[in-house]
Amino acid sequence: MTTIHNLGFPRIGAHRELKFALEAYWKGESSRDALQTLGAQLRQQHWAQQAGLDLVPVGDFSFYDQVLDMSFLLGNLPERVRGFHGDPLDNYFRVARGRSAPSTEDDSACCGNVAAGEMTKWFDTNYHYIVPEFHASTEFSLDAARLQAQLAEAKAQGVQAKPVIIGPVTYLAIGKSKDESNKLALLERLLPVYAELLDTLAAQGVEWVQIDEPILVTELDADWQHAFNLAYHHLKATKVKLLVATYFGPLQDNAYLAANLPVAGLHLDAVNDPQGVRTLLNLLSPHKVLSLGVINGRNIWKTDLTAVLDWLEPLAQRLQERLWLAPSCSLLHVPVDLDIEQRLDSDVKSWLAFALQKLDELRVLGKALRQGRDAVRAELAANVAALAARRSSARVHNPAVHAAVSRVDTHLGQRESAYARRASKQAALLRLPTYPTTTIGSFPQTAQIRHARSAFKAGRMDFVEYQAVMRAEIERSVREQEALDLDVLVHGEAERNDMVEYFGEQLDGYAFSQFGWVQSYGSRCVKPPILFGDISRPKAMTVDWITYAQQLTTKPVKGMLTGPVTMLNWSFVRDDQPRSVSCTQLALAIRAEVLDLEKAGVRIIQIDEAALREGLPLRKTQWQEYLDWAVESFRIAANGVRDETQIHTHMCYSEFNDIIASIADMDADVITIETARSDMELLDAFEHFQYPNEIGPGVYDIHSPNVPTQERIVQLMQKAAERIPAERLWVNPDCGLKTRQWSEVTPALANMVAAAKILRAGAA
Repeated sequence: MTTIHNLGFPRIGAHRELKFALEAYWKGESSRDALQTLGAQLRQQHWAQQAGLDLVPVGDFSFYDQVLDMSFLLGNLPERVRGFHGDPLDNYFRVARGRSAPSTEDDSACCGNVAAGEMTKWFDTNYHYIVPEFHASTEFSLDAARLQAQLAEAKAQGVQAKPVIIGPVTYLAIGKSKDESNKLALLERLLPVYAELLDTLAAQGVEWVQIDEPILVTELDADWQHAFNLAYHHLKATKVKLLVATYFGPLQDNAYLAANLPVAGLHLDAVNDPQGVRTLLNLLSPHKVLSLGVINGRNIWKTDLTAVLDWLEPLAQRLQERLWLAPSCSLLHVPVDLDIEQRLDSDVKSWLAFALQKLDELRVLGKALRQGRDAVRAELAANVAALAARRSSARVHNPAVHAAVSRVDTHLGQRESAYARRASKQAALLRLPTYPTTTIGSFPQTAQIRHARSAFKAGRMDFVEYQAVMRAEIERSVREQEALDLDVLVHGEAERNDMVEYFGEQLDGYAFSQFGWVQSYGSRCVKPPILFGDISRPKAMTVDWITYAQQLTTKPVKGMLTGPVTMLNWSFVRDDQPRSVSCTQLALAIRAEVLDLEKAGVRIIQIDEAALREGLPLRKTQWQEYLDWAVESFRIAANGVRDETQIHTHMCYSEFNDIIASIADMDADVITIETARSDMELLDAFEHFQYPNEIGPGVYDIHSPNVPTQERIVQLMQKAAERIPAERLWVNPDCGLKTRQWSEVTPALANMVAAAKILRAGAA
């Protein structure tokens, strides 16, 4: 009998219940008990929704981040929060975001201004995790209370539980050594804690533990390969069965290593590594389980169930009970439930599967393998019809767009002049001071803004009234920036719900869900648009809003756009053509908007490519192919303008040191980047690479409510000036400010402007 199981479930709730509960607690509007109760209710609901699976994940629920959960489980707390008062959950939130609820901070001055943990992307996804911190002296100790409590809850509900933890080698690999010591040297101290954890789970009656080791799909040198052998030979004596889970890519040269680990089973992402199935069949010992991820856990298109069964049925005959089926990875990366979508285009909806529907697909495959295809004849017929309708839909294919793509040549990606000549013209036109100050684009999305946008979308407010409300918010943002004495202003993006969704709503080829939320980090959720067809721009998207803002001030106002690569990487993208083709289509649409902004007199245009690095393949040998078309797409979008028009781009929360040459090839006049949480470590790349253009290293960590001091900002910029000439430095926050409150933003930006003036005085 084939076993069907799941690797992880979305934890935010179908209606973002966890998000709202977290934010209420952080604001002091709700109690810790209320938050814990909501968490228990969500877990109970999610386990019920996975009924019918043979094994259900436990421990995948988190109040912020599963990697941070693992750090606390292993007793790996940063020194700066050790010894603080309050519930362990408060220390957890201090590491995650710099502080917990107000009531937990008021009675002790020590706890209100903790440096939040560094965030970065979880492999090549848009999920952000809190980076584990290591020192040569780091010690580990087990604190399994959270996982044990969730396991007890699951057993009380009758759940066939499979605890989920991050494996020891991946945990070390994704962390950061804060003193440049060798992370692998900590493995010897870490493994006894893992062994203790597994024995603790065995004592609770656990049979199987899923231990996630996704770094097995990356390139591993001999030391890291040895670490895997060392780790799992140390753990093989534990009394539970281990299922090592890999995902996000193919094993390739790590297949032999993975197959020969002394564990009871191995999970392979068969969506990304279909050829790896045959390889593993020849490598796995006859007593090991082979779990195959046959449903895409990263995208939302329906699975071709008939095609999957065609190759699964002979495999099931061969492996019998050793064959397990699951999604390719945790379903954390897709929305919860398609059935609650009432406004989604009916054609597009029929082509999709969210988390619950993916589990239904899994159940259909399991039933077909156990009872034969006749037992699921109706489900298979409906699946075939939906896939055929999508393939033949005229809404998917636009000959005019394909013709435009066929006319693309290299001159579209070239500026008129080299940077030095452009910079001279831009300086004469803009007349900015040394260390010019600006922000990344968005300002706080107040309740009034959200209410107006909701009323307009629901038809309770006409466009004239909506436009008046948005213009009032734009004017407020402009006046606030003038009062702060910022040098380059933004219009604040009051009219925008999300930096990708806003543009997707105005492009042909996109569709939109109402409840298709996915967690990005903590309480931050995004609703990726659905790129289902060929992309075109029917009309200008931002010109009216930007030109209105420019009319209010004599200072330059940036035009704000999302770049083609970020539009691609932060959407659910069609899987019926190469991603590079879809990206070129997006680039042509954004290019048209750039040229319209320039024609309207906008002198600075920012094209955000926050997700450029996120799209990198996990193996470096495949990077260049991606970077070639990604960089070219940005250049197509950006480089049709005159020399005098200054092009900015922005990247956030990504290690980009190893692709700095490609970033330079983008040839943006100014790049703004995240550096505050990493203490300017991201600028290390510039010690050996002479970045030719201007750069704004972020000095204000906008993901924390803490307000940076003038002194801290000056210190960070002085570090930057050691690597980059002062005349090419800008001063700005890490990212947009839409998630913050004005009460935080105003003093933070005031300190930022004051710091810039101190820096100018010192440079004079």
